[in-house]
Amino acid sequence: MNLWVIIIGMAIVTYIPRMVPLVFFDPKKLPQPVQATLKNVPYAALGALIFPGILVATDQMWMAITAGIVAGVFAYFGSSLLIVVIASIVTVLLLTLI
Repeated sequence: MNLWVIIIGMAIVTYIPRMVPLVFFDPKKLPQPVQATLKNVPYAALGALIFPGILVATDQMWMAITAGIVAGVFAYFGSSLLIVVIASIVTVLLLTLI
């Protein structure tokens, strides 16, 4: 019983922040600067989730930072996600062998 209460409570708490903007705000009525800011939120959240993981991905932080830079360069030039991941893995592998 207690587990079901936790699951239902977590579902409600997750649902409310997603439902409120859809019910109370019309995206066409938001000011242009607010719309531009909201478009960048997913990228900021993704960066905040990924960056700490990069720093602890290897025993040597400088290897992790180097691989993160390589991944950033590949991503900047439009490589696919698979290529970005492979490039960063190969970078760590090469640095480990050196």
